[in-house]
Amino acid sequence: MKLQFFKYQGTGNDFIMIDNRQQQVSKNNTKLINKLCDRKFGIGADGLILLENEDGEADFKMVYFNADGNQSTMCGNGGRCIVAFAKQLGIVTDKTIFTAIDGVHHASIDANQVNLEMQKVNGITSNGNTAFLDTGSPHHIVFTEAVENLNVKEEGAAIRYSDAYKKEGTNVNFVAAGADANTFSVRTYERGVEDETLACGTGVTAVAIAAHYSNRTSANEITLNVPGGKLKVSFKVNGETYSNIWLTGPVDLVFKGEIEC
Repeated sequence: MKLQFFKYQGTGNDFIMIDNRQQQVSKNNTKLINKLCDRKFGIGADGLILLENEDGEADFKMVYFNADGNQSTMCGNGGRCIVAFAKQLGIVTDKTIFTAIDGVHHASIDANQVNLEMQKVNGITSNGNTAFLDTGSPHHIVFTEAVENLNVKEEGAAIRYSDAYKKEGTNVNFVAAGADANTFSVRTYERGVEDETLACGTGVTAVAIAAHYSNRTSANEITLNVPGGKLKVSFKVNGETYSNIWLTGPVDLVFKGEIEC
């Protein structure tokens, strides 16, 4: 069969987008999804996202798969990209409500800037230079002096496959303070990709919250510099619960085409 696809990227985090409202692609076809994401034998991407119909007030449903072909937890940059995709398809205009594996999300789009509301966060653990929290996906945070010369793939994999996370796995973020108190540099190892990615939306959200929770910043709007560009995270705090969390950054359509499956 010929499959139409669209390739989007958000700060270098790239995704294959497929309009699956007619159920053309089976969510159980792990081999196909893995092949499409393969950078040598397929289209190439950090993940694949199906846009599907949803009942109720939501405009659509987002179904996200890691590059290994397995359905996964929430993807922040993927969520921002699917909003731009939905606008391109004419499903939404400048605002939308959609569902993902972690629940309902609100979002808005202005030119190529997409603002995505994330789920509330609590249950944060912090110990010295490390932290762990779930922002729709699990994230281990390591605060360090510098991130430029780290071997993120090697050091991230060591943590991701350690005894602490061997059951479910985790994403791993390495973080260094930036030029001012509300800026941080982040590099991320993503499970499912099993390598460093140029950006991670749920990752920078986790970093911003962990930095505030551990008193590394008092700001509630934080800039995150990632290898693929710049993202911003804002939030409100009530005790140890973080809410009204917004992830903001650019999204671009890279190309579209057809592939024989």
